[in-house]
Amino acid sequence: MTRIGFYPGSFDPVTFGHLDVIARAARFMDKLVLGVGVHHGKAPFLETPLRLELLTRACEPVSNATGCEIAIETFDGLAVDAARKTGAGIIVRGLRDASDFDYEVQMGQMNAGLAPDIETVFLAASPATRMIASSLVKQIAKMGGDISTFVPEAVNSAVLETLKTK
Repeated sequence: MTRIGFYPGSFDPVTFGHLDVIARAARFMDKLVLGVGVHHGKAPFLETPLRLELLTRACEPVSNATGCEIAIETFDGLAVDAARKTGAGIIVRGLRDASDFDYEVQMGQMNAGLAPDIETVFLAASPATRMIASSLVKQIAKMGGDISTFVPEAVNSAVLETLKTK
């Protein structure tokens, strides 16, 4: 039986925190689908094609190291519906702190009500990445701060280029 996981997120931008969860989830999956949320009416900082490209580049070493197939898709509805469409039996979520825990457990329970056949698995953030949040990375970058310790080099460059046009 193929173990397929679905990890939804905006990945706007993808951070070392996301990559930590991806690498750890990939160790117990045959295939991990990264669902990039596209919410019409909400403008992302990085355009969707760029987010997909950056995720693809960042995840290549993870796939090579773990042997897990990593696929990247967009979705615009419920994460549980997107997970079902990919054939995933597991939704992967990362937890940084207690507020993440409260929110994610509630979402996991709602998803279980919508799709009892799909399990939500929580991975606690590694200590080195616990403080990283995409929203904070964007805020730091917009204020001229250095985000290179929080994101891969290609992401850092993309964020700096995007800031020139915003």
